[in-house]
Amino acid sequence: MDVQQFAQLMINGIAVGSIIALAAVGLTLTYGILRLSNFAHGDFLTLGAYLTLMTNSTGVNIWLSMILAALGTVGGMLLAEKLLWSKMRSIRATSTSLIIISIGLALFLRNGIIFIWGGKNQNYNLPVISALEFGTLRVPQNQLLVLGLAILAILSLHYLLQNTKVGKAMRAVADDLDLARVSGINVDRVILWTWVIAGTFTSLGGSMYGLITAVRPNMGWFLILPLFASVILGGIGNPYGAIAAAFIIGIAQEVSTPWLGSQYKQGVALLIMILVLLIRPKGLFKGTI
Repeated sequence: MDVQQFAQLMINGIAVGSIIALAAVGLTLTYGILRLSNFAHGDFLTLGAYLTLMTNSTGVNIWLSMILAALGTVGGMLLAEKLLWSKMRSIRATSTSLIIISIGLALFLRNGIIFIWGGKNQNYNLPVISALEFGTLRVPQNQLLVLGLAILAILSLHYLLQNTKVGKAMRAVADDLDLARVSGINVDRVILWTWVIAGTFTSLGGSMYGLITAVRPNMGWFLILPLFASVILGGIGNPYGAIAAAFIIGIAQEVSTPWLGSQYKQGVALLIMILVLLIRPKGLFKGTI
């Protein structure tokens, strides 16, 4: 592998890492605050991409389509909270039960998407934009847009967590839910905001993934392993750690393709996750919001 190819793969890895980072934030927040390992998370990402596709295909601007898709995805997550997760918390369901239910929800979402939109690959209704050239490197403009949007979203998350009452309440609930409730924090409101943030970031990740690849029913399922690997590597419940880990995994996956081939690059995320669990089970960073 020459220097040019390595640089090109690094660029691709940063773009993929941006998408993984956005979705991993939602996944780590739902675990850190709700103690829920949500295997349906990747399919909510797919739902965001298809809702963007649906609105964009009617002539709606792609950016407005992303916003509307985020609202729809948040609505889907809140519906799942109302019908499933709140009831499971009330009966103190075990973590194993929650995992099984989330897998069932994932299958329901994926097959629902196939029923409504079909199983073939689809693309947004966008004009073809030529790639930017930097010397011998060719950088698709959509990849730059994805990175820029991811940075903006991450900065917004940082502000929310560190400088708002909601963010401080979320950190308190993540540390100790019962103590937070006794202290007067509205836990139900925190749970609501958790789903709103998770749904928004996950939907944006799916929408932006559709910018650099085809929209297909299993796109989120194929990302679920890198998502969990990012959450574990970054420290469970730590959104900043998940973001950093997502870029590590995204770059590692893309750089490994000359040796492993594109069909095996998902195995890189699995290998990283296994090594972290063996060497440092708590992750590279402290697992806290």
